Amino acid sequence: MQPLRGITVVALEQAVAVPFATRQLADLGARVIKVERPGGGDFARAYDREVRGLSAYFVWINRGKESAVLDLRDDADRALLDRMLARADVFVQNLAPGAADRLGLAAAGLRARHPRLITCSLTGYGTDGPYRDKKAYDLLVQCEAGLLSVTGTPGHPARPGISVADIAGGMYVHTGILTALYERERTGEGTALEVSLLDALAEWMGHPYYAQAYGGTPVVPSGARHPSISPYGHYRTGDGAQVFLSVQNDREWVLLCERVLGRPGLVRDPRFADNPLRRAHDDELTAVIEECLADRTADGLAAELDAAGIANARLRTVAELADHPQLAARDRWRTFDSPAGPLRGLLPPVSVHGREAPMRPVPALGEHTDALRAEFAPGT
Repeated sequence: MQPLRGITVVALEQAVAVPFATRQLADLGARVIKVERPGGGDFARAYDREVRGLSAYFVWINRGKESAVLDLRDDADRALLDRMLARADVFVQNLAPGAADRLGLAAAGLRARHPRLITCSLTGYGTDGPYRDKKAYDLLVQCEAGLLSVTGTPGHPARPGISVADIAGGMYVHTGILTALYERERTGEGTALEVSLLDALAEWMGHPYYAQAYGGTPVVPSGARHPSISPYGHYRTGDGAQVFLSVQNDREWVLLCERVLGRPGLVRDPRFADNPLRRAHDDELTAVIEECLADRTADGLAAELDAAGIANARLRTVAELADHPQLAARDRWRTFDSPAGPLRGLLPPVSVHGREAPMRPVPALGEHTDALRAEFAPGT
């Protein structure tokens, strides 16, 4: 799967958001040259040592790239970067606020020198406004976007278990670059893109925003239950396990009552007549459902729900994800190389018939510096 073969991306990137985006581009076949700072490189390399001494964060989002260590305060290294950019298709960066301008890497100047170049800047809060110079990290942006106010349980906000703001920002960087490449194919011109973490996550907060703004009721955290749909969440079975199930409409509610719970009379209960009423009486409905499930095992209930066409899931751990039967049956795992030796990882989510992602190695710090100096030497 290499539709971006022949596309070169130069990335002054660190942490999670932009590296996540450029790894998606690398998976599509693009050449991604990751420019790292002397004395340690991308600081995500040192977040942890969980993967045979390597950072789990770094391994996850930097597969398939080339690593060059350049000191951009050094004239020769800065000139090397300029020569790279002259041949690049895309330049993307998430430097500290104002750093790109100070380095002479502002989008306007680059686009004037290289009209076909696509530039992309990711910031925390945007390039103007009172927060433009404010440092931004994933959890802090989650706070500013209101995500923590609707995550967890009342009085106990909780961080989601993954870097949601960074992933949101990275996906918009990725899709923005793909769109700009498509536009360039039609017009011959590059463009300048900007993405902010706050804008990206605020977009993902659309449902709670509209519910709050027009519903008039404060949106509060709902734990592992759905804030707007009932029944939709976890329910205890007789063997002490939990099964998650989701009813999306009144037809499925009837099927659940009649074919799974064995309580057809619930359909006519005025407390549960439609979804808004079921949501308003969710605690009562949960008690009724768990009473009906007191003689069921989790495995038996899952089979009944499947037979009735009711969506359901088991609460799995991360360790169980690694052995998920569906991923195994679909042959989604591959081996790729790294400085710590072969590692096991998932194929990218987008599959193209007849092609496979290259799954190239995770680079060691500065592994490709010398080769890039030779390739982009003056006069070449």
